[in-house]
Amino acid sequence: MKISYGDRLTSGIIYALLALLAFVTFYPFWNSAVISFNTGADTSLGGVTFWPRAFTLDNYEIVFQDKRLVHAFLISVLRTAIGTVLSIAATAVFAYGMSKKELVGRKYYMIFCIIPLYFDGGLIPSYMLIRSLGLMNSFWVMVIPGLISIWNMIVFRTFFQQLPHNLEESAKIDGCGYWQTLFRIVLPLSGPVVATLALFSAVGHWNDWFTATLYISDTKLLPIQTLLQQILSSNIMSEQLMQTSSAAQSHIASARSVTTKSLTMATMMVATIPIILVYPFVQKYFVKGVMVGSLKE
Repeated sequence: MKISYGDRLTSGIIYALLALLAFVTFYPFWNSAVISFNTGADTSLGGVTFWPRAFTLDNYEIVFQDKRLVHAFLISVLRTAIGTVLSIAATAVFAYGMSKKELVGRKYYMIFCIIPLYFDGGLIPSYMLIRSLGLMNSFWVMVIPGLISIWNMIVFRTFFQQLPHNLEESAKIDGCGYWQTLFRIVLPLSGPVVATLALFSAVGHWNDWFTATLYISDTKLLPIQTLLQQILSSNIMSEQLMQTSSAAQSHIASARSVTTKSLTMATMMVATIPIILVYPFVQKYFVKGVMVGSLKE
């Protein structure tokens, strides 16, 4: 089929706009990475855009010498791993129960679940609830309150309802109960949905800094995103880096090229790269998982 000049022009405009959008989206991240690998003194002169003009690893060396940043990074990894696994497990169990028509009061339970999607109790009641539960200054305050996502539950439930009913009947004939059916039959068949929602949950846990800001005052429990936010808002990166590392102090004294901006960018890269590296492994599940779990025939 011959493509008309108007179609080619339209396609060219669309591709140009998409390329511009991709560039505008990607460039800030790329520029931050470039600055993190450039000497701070050279960066302060301006003009560092696409490539490091004076390449150095001093910024990352100082970041990884700070034990507090390394500890915060480990807290974030631990929180993301535990929070994602528990969240997916709890949400899947809840959704499996809600997918059963024989569940007494299912419609009322669903109403109780939908209401919080539109109305929130507010920050003060949430704070009072967390305090009354004894979760203040606890690692679990970053895991338990967000254990079940109503939106993820709805996606799970819709997907479970689309599975062939004969599979569960066969499992019951073989002596499987609800728990065995869920974990041996249903979840293994729900790979795309599980992978997609697990990634969403992991990204949410990794990027969340507000929860720790509200409920945690112990610096040993702060995740790296909260620590990074405090560093950026206080704008005293070098002082905070030197609080816990004498090696960093001596290195900063000898490396005059290191500045607050270059250290900040290096810290941002350390906090961002790990979660980005997860995307290529589960991206193929995005469309399939979300669409299958969201659409009902």
